[in-house]
Amino acid sequence: MKDKVVFITGANGGLGSRVTRAFLEQGARVIGASLGITAADFPQPNFEAMAMDFNQLDEIKRGVAKIVERYGRLDVLVHLLGGFAGGPSIEETTDAMWEQMQNINLTSAFHVFRESIPHLRKSVSGRLIAIGSLTAAQPHLNLGAYVTFKAALAMLVQTVALENAGAGLTANVILPGTMDTPANRKAMPDADFSKWAKTEDVADLVLSLAGEQARHLTGLAIPIEGGHG
Repeated sequence: MKDKVVFITGANGGLGSRVTRAFLEQGARVIGASLGITAADFPQPNFEAMAMDFNQLDEIKRGVAKIVERYGRLDVLVHLLGGFAGGPSIEETTDAMWEQMQNINLTSAFHVFRESIPHLRKSVSGRLIAIGSLTAAQPHLNLGAYVTFKAALAMLVQTVALENAGAGLTANVILPGTMDTPANRKAMPDADFSKWAKTEDVADLVLSLAGEQARHLTGLAIPIEGGHG
């Protein structure tokens, strides 16, 4: 992984921070993007912070172009950006909630993928890895907007895999169960945290999919849960 150019969206979130550190520890050149990220979040010489509003297509275009201009290539895209909202039934779901879940869980991914794929195809071993949700593998009461767009994200990634099978570019999506992050612990203080997926386990899986040994693995939707000791 040393000297690979890695673009990580949502790089300073609960999972994003763990994934970013994992790539930095392997010697990768990491560009971490998020709305409020700064260089102080990861004070290492091989890290670059890129503040980005993923609702703004122009910012995504400029950001990807800047990466390629500065480093000459893009080898790995790790798309961690996403968000959760639930509660209302479909008949009670507002347009605002529907659009929010669509934008953060699907449209942003589409735009990042579209801008990144041409450059990933030029890499000797391009990798696209996205984080979906195990919840979205089946319907759930009162989570209609969330599961719809997370399920669509998985289909989008698998389509990328098919379309780029001959270019050495792999595309896979990881489907974690509830993850053990500070935000989730605060939101669900009475839950059994031992049953939640560990961020370090998800980060290890991301790292392995980005490696040379995973060159034949593509189009996969990989579930990962906690509670296995």
